Amino acid sequence: MIKKIIVALVVCASAVAFAQDGSDKAKSLDELLRLVEQGRSSNAREQREREQKFAAEKAQQQRLLSQAQAQKAQMERRSNELERAFERNELRIVDQMELLDSRLGSLKEMFGVLQQVAGDTRGQLENSIISAQYDNRDEFMTELANKLSSTSKLPSMEDIEGLWFELQREMTESGKVSRFTTTVITSDGDRVEQEVVRVGAFNIIADGKYLQFTPETGNVLELPRQPQGRFVGTTSDLFDASSGSVTAFGIDPTRGSLLGLLVQAPNLKERIAQGGLIGYLIIALGILALLIALERIVVLGLSSRKVSAQLKSAKADTSNPLGRVLLVAEQNQNADLETLELKMGEAIIKEAPKLSRGLLFLKIISVVAPLMGLLGTVTGMINTFQAITLFGTGDPKLMAGGISQALVTTVLGLSVAIPTVLLHTVVSGRSRRIIHVLEEQSAGIVAEHAEKTDVAAPSA
Repeated sequence: MIKKIIVALVVCASAVAFAQDGSDKAKSLDELLRLVEQGRSSNAREQREREQKFAAEKAQQQRLLSQAQAQKAQMERRSNELERAFERNELRIVDQMELLDSRLGSLKEMFGVLQQVAGDTRGQLENSIISAQYDNRDEFMTELANKLSSTSKLPSMEDIEGLWFELQREMTESGKVSRFTTTVITSDGDRVEQEVVRVGAFNIIADGKYLQFTPETGNVLELPRQPQGRFVGTTSDLFDASSGSVTAFGIDPTRGSLLGLLVQAPNLKERIAQGGLIGYLIIALGILALLIALERIVVLGLSSRKVSAQLKSAKADTSNPLGRVLLVAEQNQNADLETLELKMGEAIIKEAPKLSRGLLFLKIISVVAPLMGLLGTVTGMINTFQAITLFGTGDPKLMAGGISQALVTTVLGLSVAIPTVLLHTVVSGRSRRIIHVLEEQSAGIVAEHAEKTDVAAPSA
């Protein structure tokens, strides 16, 4: 009874829902009953459609399952066949390897040595400068290395002779100076066909410049920076030579390592730039001291010549210090001894500043220059210790570079002070020599005047 009531309620609910969704609304119980009957028939039809669809899909799924099971069985049979073939091939490989070992005999050891030699030769040829001239041997060495590393191929007599030829050519060419044309990448990045000279397996030069061979790309590059001094000068001599011998040329036995260090070494301009502002001030003082010393040497040299000429002349010439002093003596011939002596001393005192001008400044520069160098060293060391505080002591190059930079100012200070002291000595010596001649002549004139005075006094 309860089930019938529940079914009736469900049917009524469906009918109500159908009546609400439809366009027509029930206006009486008869219409409601008609709508309920229509809803029951519609639900029954949808139910039958669903059942038919489920039955069709079930049959399709059963068919797919059967296909999958058949494919699985086929793959299992294929897997079993491959496993049996793999086992048979393994047994055949073992038999063939035993047969190969028995046939090779002592040749097996020879092929092992050949493989090792070929590997070492390949690495040597790839990094050799001679490969810039003979670039086709890389293909042969690569093919030979692949053949030796393979278990299915053996090197032929042509391969062995080719390896011997490459070794012999490497030894022969390492003792030759060859000239050939190749593609050179300039420092600007341009590719140009240029004639180059190869010095054995050590250097490549072109037009007075050192070149670099890169094994990774096989390119010949122009060094962005050339070594300094005599090394570049000798490259031009060797490149321009057509025959004979060149007496001096820098050979790099390390095949690039020493040349790289020479390139990294700073030149004179860079060394001076390491001194910073203090270094430039020291150089400015040195130039000023040199100009003063040259001016004094020229002036004192001319004065010394004029004084020497005045010593040979009886007439006083006012264009030189001695002539002006003698003119004072002539103007005071009738003066008493004490007055003449004072006048002569006054004349010499007037000439002394002209002769010793700039000497004090040279002396000051010779003292200040090393002190400024010491100041630059101290400030450089402070900067070095600050860098150590920030970055630690893990990199010795950082400390060495800072200390080297700090000591540049000391070198500059001493380089200015030592010549300045020597120039001051030379200039001061010439000045004292002229002043000594003036004093000597003045003393002689005073002595002659005293003698005349003494002779005149008894006669009186």
